[in-house]
Amino acid sequence: MPKNMGTVDRIIRILLAVVIAILFFTNQITGVAAIVLGIIAIIFVLTSLVSFCPLYLPFKINTGAKKKA
Repeated sequence: MPKNMGTVDRIIRILLAVVIAILFFTNQITGVAAIVLGIIAIIFVLTSLVSFCPLYLPFKINTGAKKKA
């Protein structure tokens, strides 16, 4: 599994996951929205930990690799 996420991308995803968690634990989001956003937050954390996003593959996005000359 090649890495396709850069440091900035990973940090943004972690920060978004933290914001979603704060909103959930302060009861700002509830119900279906809380479930959907919770799943997204978990996906953000997991993809950040492995530095790989499967959705980037079909679009050939790579936010972390240096371009080869």
